[in-house]
Amino acid sequence: MRYNFIMEWSSELAYAVGLIATDGSLSKDGRHINLTSKDLQQITNFAGIFGLTNKVGLKKSTYNPDGKYYFLQFGNIEFYRFLLEIGLTTNKTKSIGALKIPDVFFADFLRGSLDGDGYTYSYWDKRWASSFLIYTGFVSASKAHIDWISGKVFRLYGIRGHIGVGKAVFQLRFGKRGSVVLLNKMYYKKNLVYLERKYVKIQAALDTIDKEYAGMLK
Repeated sequence: MRYNFIMEWSSELAYAVGLIATDGSLSKDGRHINLTSKDLQQITNFAGIFGLTNKVGLKKSTYNPDGKYYFLQFGNIEFYRFLLEIGLTTNKTKSIGALKIPDVFFADFLRGSLDGDGYTYSYWDKRWASSFLIYTGFVSASKAHIDWISGKVFRLYGIRGHIGVGKAVFQLRFGKRGSVVLLNKMYYKKNLVYLERKYVKIQAALDTIDKEYAGMLK
């Protein structure tokens, strides 16, 4: 089946590219794009962006506590070529580098990346009174990709993160100040596409920080 994809940059397209760059892959046949996630909403969000009605499949997994992953595959030669033109490739896991994402839509791409292979966590630091901390991180097996994200975040938003090395992956992590700036950039208005479970957690943390600062100003 052919889909009427419009390869013009938008908030939703940039978000979808973020998902493909993390949880997706390009088949070697030159036409098929795949997305895999433990979150069904991730798949349905992606399908909704492009109006896809393809059947959602299931994969067994030892990495997911629920023992399964959802996956979606569809074919579109024009979109596949578009993804190649902006820097995505087959077998991208360790080779992905810089992508041609317009600055105006970079926050949307970053939100897709966060929903794919990113994370946030927050907690009260018991060592200090009224000290609520939050961290935001992006993970990739490609150092070049992490370096690119780090550089672009600094150029666009003026914040620096710390790049560390884990088990076969590289991690770009932002502390409290950087996280607050970055998360507000990514969730810049209502009615955006995002993974609900991560958004609820992020919004609760940002609300806590707002209350913390309000208390300090009294």
